[in-house]
Amino acid sequence: MTDGVNWLTAEEQHAWRSFVRLHERLIGRLSHLLLTESQLTATDYAVLVNLTDVPEGRQRYQDLARSLEWEKSRMSHHLARMIRRGLVVREECGDDGRGAFAVITDAGREAITAAAPLHVQAVRSLFLDHLTAAELRTLAEVSVRVVKKLDDA
Repeated sequence: MTDGVNWLTAEEQHAWRSFVRLHERLIGRLSHLLLTESQLTATDYAVLVNLTDVPEGRQRYQDLARSLEWEKSRMSHHLARMIRRGLVVREECGDDGRGAFAVITDAGREAITAAAPLHVQAVRSLFLDHLTAAELRTLAEVSVRVVKKLDDA
């Protein structure tokens, strides 16, 4: 079953595992900070950021799920929790009876406005402050290239 597998070299394995550890720890720390300081989960924050980035703060459930790389059921369940907390509301889609929009509320805007400075400060202190300008450019170039390949697939 493993015939023909192009196994990772020691250098590749080290790079990959280091990247995975970085991602897990960074997201874990950011998530903990958001929750303790703003009562938003990292997933709440991601949804609210996406909604504040679009006109009128509204986006179709399916488009929001696609942009976050979530399954439709995960999106529906998470938005239901956010609706109960007053962060978003659901609007039916007039042209498509099966579709719906998630719309940020004033409470959602207040929550993201309060959380964003904490998030930015944490991103700086936990990550950006440890990179040189050249490393930051390289990271951005690599990230854009890999995401483009994933999007093209």
